[in-house]
Amino acid sequence: MKLIEGMKKIQELQKKVDDLRGKVRLYCAHLNIEKAVYDNQLEQVKQWIQAHHDLLKEISDLRVAIQKTNLATNVEIDVGGVKVTKSIAEWIHRRRDLAAAECSMWEGLTDRSLKEGIMTNSQQEKVQVHIIRYFNPGERDKNIDVYRHEPGLIDRTLEVTNAVTDLIE
Repeated sequence: MKLIEGMKKIQELQKKVDDLRGKVRLYCAHLNIEKAVYDNQLEQVKQWIQAHHDLLKEISDLRVAIQKTNLATNVEIDVGGVKVTKSIAEWIHRRRDLAAAECSMWEGLTDRSLKEGIMTNSQQEKVQVHIIRYFNPGERDKNIDVYRHEPGLIDRTLEVTNAVTDLIE
C-alpha cells in the first residue's frame, strides 16, 4: 500500500467509525412501548461496538505505519538553490510551522521606521543621522523569499512522494 492510500484509507475508516457511533447512540435503547428496529438489537449493538473497536485498531495500525514510513523515508528538496534532504516527518514539521517561523524572523529585520536625515541633537546642533543596520538587506530579502515558498515546495514534493512510497508496516 502506498502512503497516500494509507492516508485515504484512514479517512474512509474514520467515516465508518463515526457512522457506527451514531448507530449505537440511536439504537442502544428504546422505550418498552416501542418495537425494536432489529430482530436481535442487543446482538446488533454488540456487533457495532466490536466493529468500531476493530476499525479503531486498523486506524491505529495505519497511523503507526505512516509514522514509521515518514521517519524512515528521506526526501530531497531544492530549497533556495540548495538541495536539502530530510525525512518526510521533518518536512511535515517544516511545512506545519517551522518554515513560517524562519520567515517571520527574517521579516523582523527592518529599519524599525527609523528615518535618516538632519536632526537637532540635545546641544541644538544640526547633525546628519544614518541608520545602522545589523543585517544584510539582500540576505534578508532572499531568505524571506525562500521561506515563503518553502511550504509550497514541500507540498508539491510530498504529494508525489506520498503517491510512490510504499507504507512500512
